[in-house]
Amino acid sequence: MARYTGPRCKLCRREMTPMMLKGQRCLTDKCPLKGDKKYPPGPPRKRRTKMSDYAVQLREKQRIKRTYGLLEKPFRLNFEEANRMKGVTGENMLSLLERRLDNVVYRAGFASSRSQARQFVQHNHIAVNGRVVNIASFIVKDGDSVEVVEKFKTNAALEDAVKLAKAIDSKPEWIDVDYEAKVAKVTRIPVRTDIKENFNEQLVVELYSK
Repeated sequence: MARYTGPRCKLCRREMTPMMLKGQRCLTDKCPLKGDKKYPPGPPRKRRTKMSDYAVQLREKQRIKRTYGLLEKPFRLNFEEANRMKGVTGENMLSLLERRLDNVVYRAGFASSRSQARQFVQHNHIAVNGRVVNIASFIVKDGDSVEVVEKFKTNAALEDAVKLAKAIDSKPEWIDVDYEAKVAKVTRIPVRTDIKENFNEQLVVELYSK
């Protein structure tokens, strides 16, 4: 599966906003945006002009896409699926992104970042309803149980992630987590108010509707 392998802090600088691409480590690591690099990567521009409507829409799409660690094709497929669903397309899109298996593993606190969660999934360390699933884009449903397989429950990286998640109490309301058993249950479908990031998903809808 294609994935971005470059420096993650550079992506945050490009969007000029922290996107937690290193997960909870961003809370402890030194963020360039809070230091001496409060400007986009690349050569400095002599004059900054006002962005066009298209540029604003594109930047928001890139910000959401990069936050969840997706490239263009899977992100576009996610949008098209959301567009076929009943309800508000933008909210459907974010709900589908939240219900990706790699994101659920991250939100539950079993991984310190979405990229680490994706690695856990792809290496057969995660099971859904008792069955190992190694597809990061797998969409969980209401009532699904996501758990760490038995042989991986003592892994040091997993233990560090759980310890940090318990310390900051970051699990969302739509997931019930048993940190001792390493099991998370989806108690309901996430809605827009469950997503704390200040996304403007309507800009993505407008961009793809052109």
